[in-house]
Amino acid sequence: MKARPVKKLDPAGPLGENAARIIQVRVEELRSFDPKTLDPGAIETQHDMRIAAKRLRYVLETTGFCFGRPADTARRRARDLQDILGEMHDCDVMLPRVLEHLAELRERDAVAVRARAGNAPDLDPRLAAGAPHRTSYRGLEVLATYLKARRLLLFDRFVAYWQRQEETGTWARLERAVSNYVENARLARRAAKRAERAQAKLEAADQARTNAAARAARAREEQERTRRAATPRPARRPR
Repeated sequence: MKARPVKKLDPAGPLGENAARIIQVRVEELRSFDPKTLDPGAIETQHDMRIAAKRLRYVLETTGFCFGRPADTARRRARDLQDILGEMHDCDVMLPRVLEHLAELRERDAVAVRARAGNAPDLDPRLAAGAPHRTSYRGLEVLATYLKARRLLLFDRFVAYWQRQEETGTWARLERAVSNYVENARLARRAAKRAERAQAKLEAADQARTNAAARAARAREEQERTRRAATPRPARRPR
């Protein structure tokens, strides 16, 4: 299953914000398979959910510390969900192999028993009782029954586990945690920009006051020079 793309990632941006956006998409991806996975025959969908749980678990293992307890809980629940679905998938893979092998042995035995019949007009039942692989059938049938039964049991576990996570709000709490993180980061950026603009205005005002004071000082100096130039010098007394 191809992973859903994550938009608005910034390679130069903070880890937490990028991780939050990834987690948001991975949780949505995981929950998108409900309720289709609750159908016992939805093998491919259940397999896709297992992959989605694995992706969510991995990103939480590396970045979950940014989001506190909701992320830690979701990481453990995603791991357990992945394990249950993985065991179901093992049954789904193993059972067709067992049945295929069983069918192959039966085909071989049918050919072998037919060969033993030779030119007889009909098949003697005793020949079938002596089929070369007759002792293997029971073991394979028992194994196939075990795999089917275990798959049913694991499916019941999966349904109960999934419903419990939805009821207790495991995924919803994680979504709120990452959404709050993104919102708080956005507000912090706005506050930082406002503070930066205010600081720039304050520095500009300080500079303006400094410039005004410098102009006033130069004006006073100019006035003093003008006054001195306009004041007549006293006449020198004759010696």
